[in-house]
Amino acid sequence: MAAGPGARRLLSTSSFWLCCLLLLGRRAPGAAAARSGSPPQSPGSSIRTFTPFYFLVEPTDTLSTRGSSVVLNCSAYSQPSPKIEWKKDGTFLNLVSDDRRQLLPDGSLFISNVVHSKHNKPDEGYYQCVATVESLGTIVSRTAKLTVAGLPRFASQPEHSSVYAGDSAILNCEVNADLVPFVRWEQNRQPLLLDDRVLKLPSGTLVISNTTEGDGGLYRCIVESGGPPKYSDEAELKVLPGSKVTSNLVFLKQPSSLVRVIGESAVLPCVASGLPLPTIRWMKNEEALDTESSERLVLLAGGSLEISDITEDDAGTYFCVADNGNETIEAQAELTVQAQPEFLKQPTNIYAHESMDIVFECEVTGKPTPTVKWVKNGDMVIPSDYFKIVKEHNLQVLGLVKSDEGFYQCIAENDVGNAQAGAQLIILEHDVAIPTLPPTSLTSATTDHLAPATSGPLPSAPRDVVASLVSTRFIKLTWRTPASDPHGDNLTYSVFYTKEGITRERVENTSHPGEMQVTIQNLMPATVYIFRVMAHNKHGFGESSAPLRVETQPEVQLPGPAPNIRAYATSPTSITVTWETPLSGNGEIQNYKLYYMEKGTDKEQDVDVSSHSHTINGLKKYTEYSFRVVAYNKHGPGVSTQDVAVQTLSDVPSAAPQNLSLEVRNSKSIMIHWQPPPLATQNGQITGYKIRYRKASRKSDVTETLVPGTQLSQLIEGLDRGTEYNFRVAALTVNGTGPATDWLSAETFESDLDETRVPEVPSSLHVRPLVTSIVVSWTPPENQNIVVRGYAIGYGIGSPHAQTIKVDYKQRYYTIENLDPSSHYVITLKAFNNVGEGIPLYESAVTRPHTDTSEVDLFVINAPYTPVPDPTPMMPPVGVQASILSHDTIRITWADNSLPKHQKITDSRYYTVRWKTNIPANTKYKNANATTLSYLVTGLKANTLYEFSVMVTKGRRSSTWSMTAHGTTFELVPTSPPKDVTVVSKEGKPRTIIVNWQPPSEANGKITGYIIYYSTDVNAEIHDWVIEPVVGNRLTHQIQELTLDTPYYFKIQARNSKGMGPMSDAVQFRTPKADSSDKMPNDQASGSAGKGSRLPDLGSDYKTPMSGSNSPHGSPTSPLDSNMLLVVIISVGVITIVVVVIIAIFCTRRTTSHQKKKRAACKSVNGSHKYKGNAKDVKPPDLWIHHERLELKPIDKSPDPNPIMTDTPIPRNSQDITPVDNSMDSNIHQRRNSYRGHESEDSMSTLAGRRGMRPKMMMPFDSQPPQQSIRNTPSTDTMPASSSQTCCTDHQDPEGATSSSYLASSQEEDSGQSLPTAHVRPSHPLKSFAVPAIPPPGPPTYDPALPSTPLLSQQALNHHIHSMKTASIGTLGRSRPPMPVVVPSAPEVQETTRMLEDPESSYEPDELTKEMAHLEGLMKDLNAITTA
Repeated sequence: MAAGPGARRLLSTSSFWLCCLLLLGRRAPGAAAARSGSPPQSPGSSIRTFTPFYFLVEPTDTLSTRGSSVVLNCSAYSQPSPKIEWKKDGTFLNLVSDDRRQLLPDGSLFISNVVHSKHNKPDEGYYQCVATVESLGTIVSRTAKLTVAGLPRFASQPEHSSVYAGDSAILNCEVNADLVPFVRWEQNRQPLLLDDRVLKLPSGTLVISNTTEGDGGLYRCIVESGGPPKYSDEAELKVLPGSKVTSNLVFLKQPSSLVRVIGESAVLPCVASGLPLPTIRWMKNEEALDTESSERLVLLAGGSLEISDITEDDAGTYFCVADNGNETIEAQAELTVQAQPEFLKQPTNIYAHESMDIVFECEVTGKPTPTVKWVKNGDMVIPSDYFKIVKEHNLQVLGLVKSDEGFYQCIAENDVGNAQAGAQLIILEHDVAIPTLPPTSLTSATTDHLAPATSGPLPSAPRDVVASLVSTRFIKLTWRTPASDPHGDNLTYSVFYTKEGITRERVENTSHPGEMQVTIQNLMPATVYIFRVMAHNKHGFGESSAPLRVETQPEVQLPGPAPNIRAYATSPTSITVTWETPLSGNGEIQNYKLYYMEKGTDKEQDVDVSSHSHTINGLKKYTEYSFRVVAYNKHGPGVSTQDVAVQTLSDVPSAAPQNLSLEVRNSKSIMIHWQPPPLATQNGQITGYKIRYRKASRKSDVTETLVPGTQLSQLIEGLDRGTEYNFRVAALTVNGTGPATDWLSAETFESDLDETRVPEVPSSLHVRPLVTSIVVSWTPPENQNIVVRGYAIGYGIGSPHAQTIKVDYKQRYYTIENLDPSSHYVITLKAFNNVGEGIPLYESAVTRPHTDTSEVDLFVINAPYTPVPDPTPMMPPVGVQASILSHDTIRITWADNSLPKHQKITDSRYYTVRWKTNIPANTKYKNANATTLSYLVTGLKANTLYEFSVMVTKGRRSSTWSMTAHGTTFELVPTSPPKDVTVVSKEGKPRTIIVNWQPPSEANGKITGYIIYYSTDVNAEIHDWVIEPVVGNRLTHQIQELTLDTPYYFKIQARNSKGMGPMSDAVQFRTPKADSSDKMPNDQASGSAGKGSRLPDLGSDYKTPMSGSNSPHGSPTSPLDSNMLLVVIISVGVITIVVVVIIAIFCTRRTTSHQKKKRAACKSVNGSHKYKGNAKDVKPPDLWIHHERLELKPIDKSPDPNPIMTDTPIPRNSQDITPVDNSMDSNIHQRRNSYRGHESEDSMSTLAGRRGMRPKMMMPFDSQPPQQSIRNTPSTDTMPASSSQTCCTDHQDPEGATSSSYLASSQEEDSGQSLPTAHVRPSHPLKSFAVPAIPPPGPPTYDPALPSTPLLSQQALNHHIHSMKTASIGTLGRSRPPMPVVVPSAPEVQETTRMLEDPESSYEPDELTKEMAHLEGLMKDLNAITTA
């Protein structure tokens, strides 16, 4: 590549100085030796020359395509040859291990097979060439941007159209701006030739003017950007015969504002259509343009204007005027001209000595105004006390040191481009004179030129160096001549000084030989400086004096503040500031410095002023600035005035409102929404908005509406049905109306539809998978009376929630692209409107593999009115993060990959943040718009999980929603009290009450506890109330030992980790008048079962009734009538004998063929099973629990009991006195064992009563007295039903399925619990009374084939054991559901759990009938006795 203008200028400048130096070298002795590298012959005889080191070629901005190769040119000149390296985005590239990037011999960078995808863009970025010569320095080139054209996407495609012959036609084909060079057109599948009549606009759109019959046909545009060509839809252009009927004059294509760089070309499109045919003319700033005589202005096909070789004078507003004799229309566009940075003055090479001060000068121009930065040997120069930017762009280096040598570059940059120019600094030894080059780069303090040094004696150190005058900002030094030269007439002196603690020295020289004093100025007040003086004769520098330490005086002689400072705005861009002379000037005021700064920034600017007023121009419109003035006298700056603030005047807005959107409400109204213009372009207070709208068919009939400035939406009513309207909005200030938005169209509905509910499910969904895409097509919901505003398509691998795309309501198909081959995608489709999203329709598809080369046939649904959705959606924001700030505030931040690297928003894009919580599940999203990369969401609920996502909108393009971020707000003290507080008396304990409540509705965190306050005086101070703390997972509590017949007041307060919430309202409760603990058991149990009556409290003083009912704690029964007790004992004995006899008879009837078979009950869901086994494995039945071996094990499935269900009452009635064993065991087997052996009584949860227990009776079958207490602890629980199920002996029932019948509950009991227990087939009731056998020794073993949970396990023998073996007589004559028992298996049972159907093991019907009748009689007698 050829070198750019900047490179050529740099080359010519460097060549000029090179020639000068060569000529100088010929005159200076020893110069040739220096160039050849030979050592100097004598002091001062050798001067290092400047080394030519510059770029021959620098990289330029480049546009590439994916998969292609790119060369970024770079070539540098130097002797020796420089080493070339490359930086990308400021970081050095490692080209040694890079297989795609390589360094060419001339230093250029070659990139093969450019990689570019949606999420991986390793090659796109900013590149810089770095050239280095060892022991010399480093220079860097300008920065070049490599842009990779994205995937071809059509923003608009050609549509079917017709045109009258002679008129103009437009065929749209808008693609990404970087792909426009790759667009071409075809007519009837043949390449289309462009000429004066057929024009392709820079946007890709095709313009055909003066159409003829031959222009008809099928058109399509093609994008060829490296990969396979991308074809647009084909559109037919029909050319109709010329018509004499007039038609309205309309613009087919209007000009749009452009930004161009000096030297480029610009095309302002303008195409109009109408009959009679219109003529096009152009105006600029109200002056007509002569396109016929101008060489740079050309009228293209259709009337578009091309401006070539743009200059700065071409900037302005251009008007396109179309006129056909009947009417005239016009459109306007702004052309902004920018200029790349150019150097008016480049830095020049400098020779200097150590401790000198130098200035590199650099003047640049450009539009926008360039920024300047300095680079030394490739590294950025950071301003400091010794490196300063002066006069805006110049670099001043104070107190040079040897390490300051090298190459310095001035780099100028603006939005258009960047440029660099450099110079070399050489620091000579003190005995080497500075060559007589133009000394413009040396400061006044170091501009002396020393004569060439010769050999000879050097002077000694100057004597008696003293500070004769010390002020705040200067010090005067004096000294005597050196002892070696008492006269010293030919000596000059150099004073070296530095701040204490700083190694970098500065130097000040005397003005003429023999002078022995110097004044050092521009010092800092109250600062310690170190001074030393050296004498210099014709032979060189002599010895240095001893260091002198001097401290400057504190500031005392400075001017005071300037009084009466005033500032007032004189125009929208200028402010005038006035002030008066300081009252305490402390001498003559030399000048003033006016400082000013824009509000909200920290960059203060200043200007030197010699008078008492100054006008600052070029300020921002309607912007507040602060001003202050500092007076200067001979001692320096004085005291600053106070800041005075003033705002520039307002002006009309310089930009249109943002984000204009239209929402069709019904057949006669459209809602318009917009956002204000960007804040920097409002130029004043927005006082209102002007809305203009018209029918699309009648563009000359425009209606205007004004709305207040605070209103950002307006409902336009009274429109026609099924009509398309155009809308635009402009902002107003007190100064006038600003520019309007582009026209935006919307069509009213043909009929009014319902939007009070979400749309129904789409009637069909079809997917067609391809290799990397899936074509989705659908039909709308069958119910056409509900408004559908669009469709949401969700898709992802395995889940449809990974990506979401929204399309227009007219859309009927969509192609999901950029998918992975051979992947399973789930797709969902939902119709939505303003109420929300409807029911989704799901479908799945597997994309084809890469190897699938079959022809792709794409089905397009016939939808002539359906436009293709925007194929170029914005990239969604990334890196969404939710930062929790408080209990109701979360800050959302994100990044936008479509923005430049510095993430600075320069266009009119805005972001939409949405959030919701999933509790309740049907919560709707809330939305808010933002114009920055963060948003503060407030008004959230405390301790609530929210999900957030962001989308970006630019014009009519929007992205999909980003990945969601989640955040849970901090907890807050509860803001509502516990609710539903109720107080009830505990049955059987009138001095005990039960308080129940529900958690607060606004807990704002996890409730960690409750405090119950109660008192007999509702008006008492709260610290006088009694306090009862309760853990947070409890919603009920018992309070005991209250006074009878006394009103109590109760309040409850909840707390969480943040503190206490408010108290509930006081609830009054009066305790009962008398203690009812002496009532009969039946009285306490009164009330029908299942009615929700409360479980009576059976305390320690309550005795077990004769029926075998026990209190929950196994307390002794109260004494009963002895006669009744005697009758019960006799009856039980008789029944026992009868049962034993019957069992013995039945066992003797068994055949010997079955005596060797083993019988065992096992788990069954729908029926009974048997085990087959050897006779030796058969164990005798054991109906009872051996407490010394077994222990109750809870089988609660939940790790912690449900606190809401504590102390649940058990329904009772007079016919059903449920014993504790029954209730507890029923709980264990029928529910998820809420029994806890060591819990207090108020923690019990017994639900057996709620399920309607069948009447049953518990009777003692032991020699123990009936008053023996049965305690409700794991070591003493009587659990007959849970005893080990044993096998039959040779003489026993072949079924062998004996169990305690008191577990037999009604069939209404819940049998759906899947407890891992064995189930025993129900048999005849008489079988429950088997003869107890000796339990097998050792702990029971369990068959692994039976996944049963042991309810009983080994218990320690040293416990005090009280047990009562009982059996219950269940409901006779009916089968019972399976009962959970523990079944110990025989050691060698290998059969599955099946019971054999054996006809011989059944009972004779007559015997059964007889025995059942006898037992039923006994039951009736017992029931009569117990109820008497």
